[in-house]
Amino acid sequence: MADTTQLLSASAARHPLFVGVDVGGTNIKIGIVDDSGRTVAYRSVATDEPRGPADAARRIGEAFRHLTASTGLEEGAVARLGLATPGPMDIPQGVIIEPGNLPHWHNAPIRDMVGQACGLPVTFANDANAAAYGEFWAGAARQYRSMVLFTMGTGIGGGIIVEEMLIEGVHSCGGELGHIIIDSHDDAPLNSLGIRGTLEGYCGAYGVVRRTQEAIAAGRATSLNKRIAAGEELTPLMIAEEAEGGDQLSLDIIMETARYMAIGAVTAIHAIDPESVVIGGAMTFGGEGHPLGERFMARLREEAASRMIASLRDKIHIDFAALGGDAGYIGAAGLARREYWAARTAR
Repeated sequence: MADTTQLLSASAARHPLFVGVDVGGTNIKIGIVDDSGRTVAYRSVATDEPRGPADAARRIGEAFRHLTASTGLEEGAVARLGLATPGPMDIPQGVIIEPGNLPHWHNAPIRDMVGQACGLPVTFANDANAAAYGEFWAGAARQYRSMVLFTMGTGIGGGIIVEEMLIEGVHSCGGELGHIIIDSHDDAPLNSLGIRGTLEGYCGAYGVVRRTQEAIAAGRATSLNKRIAAGEELTPLMIAEEAEGGDQLSLDIIMETARYMAIGAVTAIHAIDPESVVIGGAMTFGGEGHPLGERFMARLREEAASRMIASLRDKIHIDFAALGGDAGYIGAAGLARREYWAARTAR
């Protein structure tokens, strides 16, 4: 199973069913999801990126057939497939363009490849946008009509939903919230795309590590030095561990990260005026229920409130994501569901 979701028996599922596929640099998550957003079956396969997109599409098809057979689903029970991949991409054409973590997949017509392998019509989406839709449909924002998702990891991803519609943009770049500019100085740090002063450049994993290294080079005392001297690689996880152990520099870096994330969140809030902002991804410092994660979120909310239009301060709900690593495939399935029912209604 992925991160959080419990499997629902096929007999209890609400039909029709949809399959969601979330392609990552290491693994591909595949889940069959019912009409209410509950997972009926799940499987993960290795991406094996160097083998290319055609081979991956073939293995996705094999995994899909295994899932339907193992759950005893009849042919035709799954109505549509949702496919989420990293950007950049051309959504109308179904092409994944030049994702940094999939170098052998550049300019591949992945939507049609997967559709042919699975024998299903495909709804194509950016992976962070799909995760946003997952949290909106079945997760932390399910009670709202509009929301913004920030995913914290190696980079910063994002997704925007307004009045139940996912904002994908004319050029398939809607919701690229990691590239919000939070520092306009000419010497601001570069992000993974060579853009200066972005939210990702400060709050992506490499940005957090860079800021920590700069503080150490400036002479700040820290327990991190002992672990670095022993040959360990400096990572956000190490920083979190040392913060939990009482290291002030590590805690300062995490609280500073909360401040920068708040600046990004308020920028989105003032542009969109959503009901909810959801913070997810692998780098939330323990997340909901964890003392450090809760401290991080408290600072983020405090910093956001201090920068927000006063009339919004008690109206915007800022919370951790609820679906963990399942959000991508659940959201992809949800987007396929939305397209399926829209087509049925239009008839």
